[in-house]
Amino acid sequence: MTTWKVPGLPREGRCLVMGVVNVTPDSFSDGGEWFDPDVAVSHGLDLVAQGADIVDVGGESTRPGAARVSLDEELRRVEPVIRALARQGVTVSVDTMRAEVAEAAVRAGAALVNDVSGGLADPEMPRVVAAAGVPYVVMHWRGHSHEMEGRAAYSDVVTEVIEELRKRVDSVLAEGVAERQIVVDPGLGFAKRPEHNWPLLAAIGRLNELGYPVIVGASRKRFLGRLLADPDGTPRPFARSDDATLAVTALAAHAGAWCVRVHQVRPNADAVRVAAAWQGGEGVR
Repeated sequence: MTTWKVPGLPREGRCLVMGVVNVTPDSFSDGGEWFDPDVAVSHGLDLVAQGADIVDVGGESTRPGAARVSLDEELRRVEPVIRALARQGVTVSVDTMRAEVAEAAVRAGAALVNDVSGGLADPEMPRVVAAAGVPYVVMHWRGHSHEMEGRAAYSDVVTEVIEELRKRVDSVLAEGVAERQIVVDPGLGFAKRPEHNWPLLAAIGRLNELGYPVIVGASRKRFLGRLLADPDGTPRPFARSDDATLAVTALAAHAGAWCVRVHQVRPNADAVRVAAAWQGGEGVR
């Protein structure tokens, strides 16, 4: 079992669990549920109580077709939630593509920047992350929500995603981000059709060969709902794919993922502990 040390983040001898707090009205599975800041903070604390190692706070939906929100609106959504959670000792990450939001979030107490664009949406992002010295999730990305589905074309999805991630990492390193800060994400569902996601999950070992921790975000993604579709072809609703997410978590943890990003924390926290025990991991909690 690979045990990655990421500066400023927990090291538990197992795959970490990142719980999602979407402070949005339009996220694909839970839009509006945590839009009120007080409700979002309460939900984040509940996720920690359920076993989340990190709480990921985002103020802009990245579901396919989603419109972008303004900078001011994104800041209004995430800053108070991050500040309140950090003050209570929660390890918080900010899910943003904007350098100004990342900078404000770190000032508010965020310990990690989770950028689904890997620095492509905002060229200032690597500079901000380098200056902050916090871990930086570089995700495979081919365009914003309104255009990404049209860019889901691959001859060999695993090889192409790995090579594009490698180039993206090289780019942010050249702009001052340190190697120890880098975490990579294959971007399941982002410019990926259902048939593209499964080979990427099976290739976690190859992704690890990039030399950086790997985070997996499969929770409630469409490809799970389509796999579990009704006999008439109706995809299973997002919230009813949590059991499938749990299976992905266990397999990803066993394959060497550093972290899984999930909506339902408690069962996934159990799954990563089972996977670590199965592998004979030390220090499993």
